[in-house]
Amino acid sequence: MPEEAKWYVVHTYSGYENKVASNLEKTVENRNLHDLIPEIKVPTETVTEIKDNKKREVERKIFPGYVLVKMILTDESWYVVRNIRGCTGFVGPSSKPIPLTDEEVAKLGVETKQVEVSYSVGDSVHITGGPLEGFVGTVTEIDSEKNRVRVTVSMFGRETPVELELDQAEPVE
Repeated sequence: MPEEAKWYVVHTYSGYENKVASNLEKTVENRNLHDLIPEIKVPTETVTEIKDNKKREVERKIFPGYVLVKMILTDESWYVVRNIRGCTGFVGPSSKPIPLTDEEVAKLGVETKQVEVSYSVGDSVHITGGPLEGFVGTVTEIDSEKNRVRVTVSMFGRETPVELELDQAEPVE
């Protein structure tokens, strides 16, 4: 009965997010619980700040006071996470934490799914989804981080740039 690990949100004291994450990682390492708690994240973003006419990049927490934990919920994993110093509990009803849905995980950008593509810039591709399904175009740019591909399609004698998801285009045979 191999259960799949799901993402849970853990509430922490403000400013303790990194401490809770590192303590939890140490506990997982020491107790050899990698199979129950495979991943721990503190969601951050890089922001460019201008202060005193100087630009600098600063890493900010997206959700201050929260840590995301990917785990298989058992009594042991619940106990380990709940008893980390600085952790005030799970988000959800006190008796049983509620996992994030797949849509919530995708919106938070916690997990990125890599899509392998068999085409490259300059190749001709069939568009297999979206409003221009069935058209053929030329790949001008591939952005695998954002899961996007830019294709130029010839419509009504004009070159029209179109942005699609990576899996909405496939190479012309």
